[in-house]
Amino acid sequence: MKIVLLDALTFGESDLSGFESLGEVEVFQTTSPAQVQERITNCDVIVTNKVKITDELMACGNTLKLICVAATGMNNVDLEAAKKRDITVKNVVGYSTDSVIQHTFTILFYLIGHSRYYDAYVKEGTYSRNEIFTDISKPFFEIKGKKWGIIGLGSIGKGVANIAKTFGAELFYYSTSGRNRSDDYQRMNLDELLKSCDIISVHAPLNEQTNNLLDYEQLLTCKEGAVVLNLGRGGIINEEAVARIVDEKNIYFGLDVLAQEPMRENHPLLSVKNQENIYITPHIAWASVEARATLIARVVRNIQEHLGI
Repeated sequence: MKIVLLDALTFGESDLSGFESLGEVEVFQTTSPAQVQERITNCDVIVTNKVKITDELMACGNTLKLICVAATGMNNVDLEAAKKRDITVKNVVGYSTDSVIQHTFTILFYLIGHSRYYDAYVKEGTYSRNEIFTDISKPFFEIKGKKWGIIGLGSIGKGVANIAKTFGAELFYYSTSGRNRSDDYQRMNLDELLKSCDIISVHAPLNEQTNNLLDYEQLLTCKEGAVVLNLGRGGIINEEAVARIVDEKNIYFGLDVLAQEPMRENHPLLSVKNQENIYITPHIAWASVEARATLIARVVRNIQEHLGI
């Protein structure tokens, strides 16, 4: 049994020894499109996070039996081609739910607490020269009593809602599929949610219903001082629109996902004037130490199940 890991760098410093008991393991930190064919030839199992596996590539792998996607989404694998070639494709669901929920609040607290400003205020020596013991030039608000709108009420959205409720927020939601229902929170249409909520967080997948869901006109309807967070997928919020609005209106944006990753050079978000109102992290919400360990363990388990062990 030959197992090839194509983009192990996405696991960070995680322990990969669990694969070694399953067969011969070849680990590549990264794999470019031009390198895929050579690396998967004569292998039995592919482990990929983002490396694309096409029908043409599967045709080159005469011994290929299993493709393990080290993620929830499987859009990087041609599923129809795999089915036609009798190649099993397995993904991992739910491994990062708690990590994403936690990072949602990390971004929120950074923005509403003006962490960028206050950290610099102390470290640059301004606090040492202050006439009084405190500085409240950047007012912050409490979550208690605020309206929080959830876009995408899946397991992550529900988890965020439950924690926000413990802070005393009033919860609302918009179902992007139209199928999710909850008796615990009030359902709203999108326009109403954007106009009325103080905090809006996106936890939806990218699909035909959500692509460019929040564009310039929609975002412009948000309240003054509102906080908009995207922990779903890049492409749901129009990033060019964010770059415009953050300098036109007092709205805060927190983004962990972008339409193109890594972020392209000269992205308009890098040149906004009002940097304190925007916080961008490089798609890390999924990647707590615990989440990555769970992900690897479940990929290993997927291989074991395929082998019947």
